[in-house]
Amino acid sequence: MFEKALVGGRKYWTVVAILAAIVGVGAICYLWQLKVGLKITGMSRDVSWGFYIAQFTYLVGVAAGGVMIALPCYLHNYKKFARIVVLGEFMAIAAIIMCLLFIIVDLGKPMRLFNVLLHPTPNSILFWDMIVLNVYLFLNVVVGWAALEAERFHMEPAKWVKVLAVFSVVWAPCIHIVTAFLYSGLPGRHFWLTAIMAPRFLASAFAAGPSFIVLLALIIRKYSKFDPGREAIQTLAKIITYCIIINFCFFLFEVFTVFYSQIPGHMNHFKYLFVGLEGHGKLVPWMWVSMIGMFIVCILLVIPSIRRNEGSLAFCCVLLIITTWIDKGLGLVTGGFVPNPLEEITEYWPTVPEALITLGVWATGFLVVTILYKIAVSVNEEIEA
Repeated sequence: MFEKALVGGRKYWTVVAILAAIVGVGAICYLWQLKVGLKITGMSRDVSWGFYIAQFTYLVGVAAGGVMIALPCYLHNYKKFARIVVLGEFMAIAAIIMCLLFIIVDLGKPMRLFNVLLHPTPNSILFWDMIVLNVYLFLNVVVGWAALEAERFHMEPAKWVKVLAVFSVVWAPCIHIVTAFLYSGLPGRHFWLTAIMAPRFLASAFAAGPSFIVLLALIIRKYSKFDPGREAIQTLAKIITYCIIINFCFFLFEVFTVFYSQIPGHMNHFKYLFVGLEGHGKLVPWMWVSMIGMFIVCILLVIPSIRRNEGSLAFCCVLLIITTWIDKGLGLVTGGFVPNPLEEITEYWPTVPEALITLGVWATGFLVVTILYKIAVSVNEEIEA
């Protein structure tokens, strides 16, 4: 089926060319980083995790969000999701590839990646994060491709495919739970030291991941002959609505606990993010945009007429992706480092090379999605024809 990715119209090849060019720019900047080191980034001794790990954290959620299609389809036999379950599997593949690439660029020297294999440390959360990510990637590649092949030949997927699919449904939350434990297991960082970190991660993941799928499904419907199905999109919209409301409520629970307890170590991080601290407040406007935008999305999606209108639904999904990305991609990581355990403030902001490398990795993921979706759409168009 790979040959289907080599056949396409001008629009398809234009998208591929643009994404490939962005990947090339990112690769050049990464070669520069390999030569001079991580000093070209905005990271420092006090802020050792920056834009790269922030993207990794967000994209783990996007990958895990694909389970919201697989779970109803494979465990509850919800037939309406049968047409888009492969889209969820393929999106998860691209997201995990980006996750792994962001880890590699953050390490400085790629060879350090092999230390996890050469010197396994089971008491380290990073060791288990490596396992859950790679296993989830393997599961999605095998299940997604086997399911698409079965669909192409008008056959039911083999029993072993269904077994792996059910296993991937159970495994998917693990990748985000383990990532949450990377943060909540650090006693010196009060902002992350909360038992609700993993539930917050899952709620935002199950909102952001399906939002990407809804947008991609709408794009596919517009530019191809394959219709993912209106009912499937609307069901995903309901899932997104519930999850983003839960995510916003979790944030409010955190705010109440932090400020009612009046523990300075916990309050200072929230003050830095939302009102600034000692004259420092680079992220203040960003965080207010995130929270206000998230609240607007909650209100809009609750209204059935807005949710059923695909134009307004697409707008809500875009706004949700932006707001959750700011929350997890900027606020979560930086907010945990500022101020440091000694109450000193070292602000962080990504540099231009850092941003270009990040953009290159995102372009790589979108290129993978474009190619995989081209194959999936071509197969479905062939079936319908």
